[in-house]
Amino acid sequence: MSQPAPSDPDPAPEHGNAERLGIAGSGTIACGLAAAAASHGIEVTLWARSDRSLERARATLADEPEVTLTRRLDDLAEVSLAVEAVIEDQSAKQGMLRALAERLPDTGLLASTTSSLSVAGLALGSGAPERFFALHVFNPVTRMELVELCFPDEAGPDVRDRARAFCVALEKTPVEVPDEPGFVVNRLLFPYMFEAVRLLERSGLEPEEVDACMKLGASHPMGPLELLDFVGIDVADAIGEALHADTSDPAHRPPGRIKRLVGEGRLGRKSGRGFYDYG
Repeated sequence: MSQPAPSDPDPAPEHGNAERLGIAGSGTIACGLAAAAASHGIEVTLWARSDRSLERARATLADEPEVTLTRRLDDLAEVSLAVEAVIEDQSAKQGMLRALAERLPDTGLLASTTSSLSVAGLALGSGAPERFFALHVFNPVTRMELVELCFPDEAGPDVRDRARAFCVALEKTPVEVPDEPGFVVNRLLFPYMFEAVRLLERSGLEPEEVDACMKLGASHPMGPLELLDFVGIDVADAIGEALHADTSDPAHRPPGRIKRLVGEGRLGRKSGRGFYDYG
């Protein structure tokens, strides 16, 4: 009688089964993704760079489903999907992706929450482009339904299937988008928001008036200046610079008022002041 073949010690999850999720980062998107995944029964481990970041994440997730928090990157070594969610900087993201790739099993997938950087460049920098993809979720992650998925050429059918299955497990709608800075949403959205800032500077209108026009006249749930405060003025500045570097389109260049607000530390809701005061 023949002996059964030994089992694979690190099997990839079957399609439709929940991934074991590791998140490298502790900011708004990282915590939102952790909460969304945990609320759908997915096992989540979230890594924070510092004790302060860890405690901030703990406070953010205090009333959410269970999430394991850690300062040890090695604690992400046994996950099946590791998502990099650090600052929107090419070097920082590539460094984190390489560190994750070195720790994951061969079947572990790598993803980035980038919203403006080259997916091909991040994939190459990760050292494991064949199992990499971009997972662009939207804030607040627990409520927003869209996920923009973007794959490098090296990613095979299994990686693509598992990425889509993970989005479905979160009860979100994945849309595969081209590898262009800003993908679809931000490439269209930021020129609109930046033009609202330029109109504000030219017209002498108040932020409330510009936002009221778009909410009442175009049925937008949030006006463009409110939305900039929600996104974060510094984040908008970084995304705009990345878009402009790729397209040379002046519509993508952050207006002067964005630069001034960043310099003053008025970063929107997270700092208490932006186009509006949140004291």
